[in-house]
Amino acid sequence: MKICSLLPSATEILYELGLEGEIVGVTDICDYPLEAIGKRVVCRSLFNPVELTSEEVEMRMKTILSDGSSPFVLDVEWLRKEKPDLIIAQDVCYRCSPDASDVARICDISGISGEILTLHPTTIAGIFDSITCIARATRSKERADRLIKKLRYRIDAVSASIAPASYRPHVFSVEGVNPLVVGGNWLPEMKILAGGNSGNDLLAPGSPARRIEWDVVRAAAPEVFIIALCSSPITRSLKEAEWLEKQEGWSCLPAVMNHRVYVVEHVYFSRPGPRIVTGIEILAALLNPALFSGSIPQGAIRSLQREEISLSR
Repeated sequence: MKICSLLPSATEILYELGLEGEIVGVTDICDYPLEAIGKRVVCRSLFNPVELTSEEVEMRMKTILSDGSSPFVLDVEWLRKEKPDLIIAQDVCYRCSPDASDVARICDISGISGEILTLHPTTIAGIFDSITCIARATRSKERADRLIKKLRYRIDAVSASIAPASYRPHVFSVEGVNPLVVGGNWLPEMKILAGGNSGNDLLAPGSPARRIEWDVVRAAAPEVFIIALCSSPITRSLKEAEWLEKQEGWSCLPAVMNHRVYVVEHVYFSRPGPRIVTGIEILAALLNPALFSGSIPQGAIRSLQREEISLSR
């Protein structure tokens, strides 16, 4: 089977299922595992957000979307020639990967007849459903069952570790700065599973991301503040965090006063695949370090007020 993956999370799932040999095309941001970088890039972003400020990204997106265009370009000629049997797309966020409806329209116009599998994960269960859907389309159910079982076991291990906690700190996270964006979908659920109190965090599990004003953050008075900017490595997120530090009342937030402001690599929060469970483990280690310590990837976390930190023991 020839598989074309148009989103990084699907590429990660395919590798976890041992299907890397059947992947014939990926996007320019399919960078995990490292072997995926060597695959043929058949979808590119019109601009690289890493090179721009959040404000510049916002302006570019408005310009592109104002005339009904897409922020992504598909290599239609290659798709016609290669004729993939399966094209995996999504309809959760038009900013992160090509929207499935755009992909279907382009394929229809171009005479590309491969099956288009649309993923729509908005919760942890939805992420597991995505794994199941890919497995069904690729006839790899047994491997998917093993993967999901392993991921559920890790989540259960987090729950068991933090069960004795007498207090759940209020955790607030942003996936966008200037404008401020609170991460939705599976993120509220991740915080709860990791032992955080998300009661004042605006969004219920499964809700879409939401733009907010700075006053909302001040009113929430978070005890732990997570910065995980979508499509941003830690280096860019640290630079963008300077905007937060300039806002009125920043230094009075409990998280700031107690040195509990963390910058986390976005891939553990923004890509709905197996590494979301790693994101839950990272959160658990940040929220309840006395109760949980996992194998946190090196370099995944930086304290905004200190040097790089390690949570492994």
